[in-house]
Amino acid sequence: MEFARLAHTLEELEQTSSRLTLIELLTELFRSIEQPEEIEQVCYLVQGRVAPFFEALEMGMAEKSVTRSIAMASHSTPEHIAALYTRLGDLGLVAGQVKSEEGSIPSVLSVDDVFLGLKAIAQTAGKGAIEQKSARLTDLLTQVDGVSAKYVVRNLLGNLRLGIGDATVLDALAKARWNDVKKRKLLEGAYNKTSDLGLIGRTIFEHPDEEEAQRAVAALDIQVGKPIHSQLAERLPEASAILAKMGAVVAQYKYDGLRAQIHKDGKLVTIFSRNLEVHSHMFPELITGTLKQVRAERAILEAEALAYNATSEEFLPLQETTRRRRKHGIEAMAEQLPLKAFVFDILYKDGVSLLDTPLTERLKVLEETLHPADDTPMLTASHMVSDAHALTLLFDEAISLGLEGLVVKKLESRYEAGARNFTWVKLKRHSAGALNDTIDCVLLGYLYGRGKRAALGAGSLLVGLYDPDRDVFVTVTKIGTGLSDEQWRSIRERTKGLEVDHRPARVSSLIEPSVWVEPQLVLEVLADEITRSPMHTAGKVGGEPGYALRFPRLVSFRERDKKPEDATTVQELIELYDSQGKR
Repeated sequence: MEFARLAHTLEELEQTSSRLTLIELLTELFRSIEQPEEIEQVCYLVQGRVAPFFEALEMGMAEKSVTRSIAMASHSTPEHIAALYTRLGDLGLVAGQVKSEEGSIPSVLSVDDVFLGLKAIAQTAGKGAIEQKSARLTDLLTQVDGVSAKYVVRNLLGNLRLGIGDATVLDALAKARWNDVKKRKLLEGAYNKTSDLGLIGRTIFEHPDEEEAQRAVAALDIQVGKPIHSQLAERLPEASAILAKMGAVVAQYKYDGLRAQIHKDGKLVTIFSRNLEVHSHMFPELITGTLKQVRAERAILEAEALAYNATSEEFLPLQETTRRRRKHGIEAMAEQLPLKAFVFDILYKDGVSLLDTPLTERLKVLEETLHPADDTPMLTASHMVSDAHALTLLFDEAISLGLEGLVVKKLESRYEAGARNFTWVKLKRHSAGALNDTIDCVLLGYLYGRGKRAALGAGSLLVGLYDPDRDVFVTVTKIGTGLSDEQWRSIRERTKGLEVDHRPARVSSLIEPSVWVEPQLVLEVLADEITRSPMHTAGKVGGEPGYALRFPRLVSFRERDKKPEDATTVQELIELYDSQGKR
């Protein structure tokens, strides 16, 4: 396939506000590709990548270097390109405009040509790497047309502005291969285990027979070195409701830290974040501790990493723990703020996947595998509980230790990668308001302020929740309190590169903000209660009102430690509303 064809499809995807149109365009695109390897490349490119998210392959080019390459490829000057960038606010648009104005005849490059060209830029390292990367990008931009140049640059900078979620790509793959969107569930199961859209795309098109393709993708399993999508917990308001629904359970402390999935492959230890990113280099003490304490050649452990003072048995706040997420000064910060990884599950050991093994058996394997010698990875205590009073006492103990509460799990539950259901339930500490828990919302846009707020750049935030059944983000409230002047000023900086000139295709809203934002940023929000509202689309069906947060205030920005699709769901909100006793 010619890259120019892909680039024009990307432009159509960018311009639509309909998720169904996104699926149709992607379906048509996948059906027009003949080689499975090229489908794999396109799956990565529509994510703004040249590899799966978990491969630490970064382009490593600053805007200044990209500006120079655009200038050289278009026979212009860096000053002219910089002036255009100031006006347009998007180097992709700048590259597209100057290439179109240049009027040269582009070469015919395939998707493979551009994909390998971008990958070569990412892999260039060592002495003189900056100059080599710039030269490679200049050569690539010299050969492409204006529309292609726009998406080459955006892909390189990691900001395609397409608003395509993983579920949308999976829908399109299912429809392209079997003409059946319902097959997305099959693909989703494989994706939650492998975290690799390209692998799934290539696998289903490598097998001409439709049933063979289904068997092949169903056979994809977890591998050490590839992150597994974390299982998520539902919510219930109190101990009695949990035991009534789940029966006897295992209760574990809920730590307010950073999710750490630890992969051990011989002497190699890789630590993945909740967002599937490699964070190994940030946590050297966890790597050392894993090598000392894990009695297995190959293993995958689920843990929560947080700053912890073992002497005083004090858990430090999340704000302290997040100081460890950095690129520089890692050793000094590790000395100043050492981490503990509280390990609560094991998913794989020495060639055997444990996903389908009952929880009680997994916990026995975990206890046999994790040696307590150094206590850097620490075994999370697991309590078998069968009555509400005992669960409440355990919950009170967790709160007294400064923790968030408990995660309660069915005794015989299997580990369901990426799933959110009532085999895991979280019981969190109550807040002062009538709503007993914070809500993780997604920023969808902001409205300009008036008076003093006008000078701050934003006056209120439009936020929403995720609806996994429809793969859309729906509005739930506008936030105008809880932010300092400095935080209001930071909104434009936080949303830089995410602003779009029309409603994103995966957003459902009756409210029109001053500025739309791609749903990427997660915010922790507290409110007094949940009410019904005709103005918001969360849970709205037909002419019935939706659900909304009353008197919301911002608690914190999640600093990208949580994917927008992992935010609070509409179903969770409705269950919280019902638990208030509303009718």
